[in-house]
Amino acid sequence: MRASRLVTLLLLLQNRGRMTARQLAEELEVSVRTVYRDVEALAAAGIPLYGEAGHQGGYRLVDGYRTRLTGLTAEEAQAAFLAALPGTAADLGLGEALATAQLKLRAALPVELRVHAGRIQERFLLDAPGWYGDPDETPHLAGVAAAVWARRAVVLRYRRWRAPEEVERRVEPYGLVLKAGRWYLVAGGPSGTRTYRVDQVIELTPSEEEFTVPDGFGLAAYWQAYLAGFRARLHTGEALVRLTPEGARRLGVTPVEGGWTQARVPIESVDHAHGEFLRLGAEAEVLEPAELRERIAATARALAARYGSEG
Repeated sequence: MRASRLVTLLLLLQNRGRMTARQLAEELEVSVRTVYRDVEALAAAGIPLYGEAGHQGGYRLVDGYRTRLTGLTAEEAQAAFLAALPGTAADLGLGEALATAQLKLRAALPVELRVHAGRIQERFLLDAPGWYGDPDETPHLAGVAAAVWARRAVVLRYRRWRAPEEVERRVEPYGLVLKAGRWYLVAGGPSGTRTYRVDQVIELTPSEEEFTVPDGFGLAAYWQAYLAGFRARLHTGEALVRLTPEGARRLGVTPVEGGWTQARVPIESVDHAHGEFLRLGAEAEVLEPAELRERIAATARALAARYGSEG
């Protein structure tokens, strides 16, 4: 642990120049006294650093000195691919590795590229989760990720929407996908490759049993096919509607100039479509199916009666 901290301290000074003992202590999450001891240890090991007293003082490396300790470990290399999502790296147990990897990468860059990298971090941020709803609780995410890295089977106790609501399965974790702030596990099992929501994992039992991913399997290709199939299953029917130009625009339908546009649009179900078309208000009229048209008409009558009866 201390050796890793000494390397991090050295890289901090190399990347940022002069830093006070308090600044170093905050970065390393240790006491100022520990920083003093670490600096003494580095100096005793022959590292050319020195301290400057006064208000503008601090520790710095001798001009021109650069450490050769910039090689990435396997764990740090994995974390580097998640550099755009620091929260994601932390979720997978790679937050500390990511921070160290970024320091090593910056230390290895020429000055002009290092400045450019700093500007990117200052000016661009990717925040993956959506606006609404609290983040999913995923207490077993780190365990699932460990099994994915190690290619070891696990036993999941899993909550699902249909009966039986809780099932237990031995699966082979092929990969993890983060979609709109929600984690999904893609895993092989008795019935083939399936997708599981990690927040629905109730219990995870790791094993020492190794597995091999089937030849030809690609996580990105599988996920694209899964999404296409999901959308196909989602839209099981269609509705015939008349749309104003604004309604057509909001539904992504090419409008007819100067009038109403008639179009057939896919719907998931009558219940779901009822809510979606109500959002369009007077910008849309449902013609078919009859059940959906009657549901919307009944809601419109109820709203008219409610608001018409007030004062």
